[in-house]
Amino acid sequence: MNDDTSPCPFCAIAAAYPAPPASSTLAASVPTDATAAPERVSPSAFVVLASRDVVAFLDILPMTAGHLLVATRGHVGIVGDVVGEVGREVGFWLPLLSRTVAKVTGVTDYNIVQNNGARAAQVVPHVHFHIIPRPETMPQVQSKSWTMFGRGQRDELDDDEGAELAGEMRRVLREEVESLGRAKL
Repeated sequence: MNDDTSPCPFCAIAAAYPAPPASSTLAASVPTDATAAPERVSPSAFVVLASRDVVAFLDILPMTAGHLLVATRGHVGIVGDVVGEVGREVGFWLPLLSRTVAKVTGVTDYNIVQNNGARAAQVVPHVHFHIIPRPETMPQVQSKSWTMFGRGQRDELDDDEGAELAGEMRRVLREEVESLGRAKL
C-alpha cells in the first residue's frame, strides 16, 4: 500500500485542498479560482474537484490535453480496498467529471483507466482513475498498448495551460452540478 519512506503526492494534494463542510452544497466541492491556487503543493496541482471523499486534478504528465485524475481523498492503495461512501462518491463524480472533460476538450471519446498494483502499471500507489480524452489524432508511440495503460511519450503540463484548463473545467463542472438541481432524479 503506502510506502512509508516517501510521501504520497495524492495525499499531499488532498491535504492542501480541504473538503467543504458536511453541510455544504455539492457546488462547494468545486473550488473557486482563488481557492484552487496550484502552488499550494509542489509540483503544482491543478485541482478541479475537492469533495468530502474525492479529489480531481490534471495529470502533470498528460497523455492528451485534459487528462484528469480522480482520486480518493483518503489513502487507499487499490480499488478493491475502497469501501462504503467513498466508493459511492467516486461513482457519483466520475460521470460528471467525464462530461466536464468532454465539454472542455471538445473530445467525446475517452478512456477511464484504473490500475491496481505495480504490475498493472500503477505508478502512484493511491487509488485513482484516469479520464483520458482520445482526440482523432493521437501522438505516435512505439507501443500502442503502453498508451492504454498510461505509459508512452508524455510531456509535462505547462503551468499556464494547466491553470487555464483547470479553471475552465471548474466552471463547466459547476454547471454540471447546477444542472443536477434542475433535473428530476
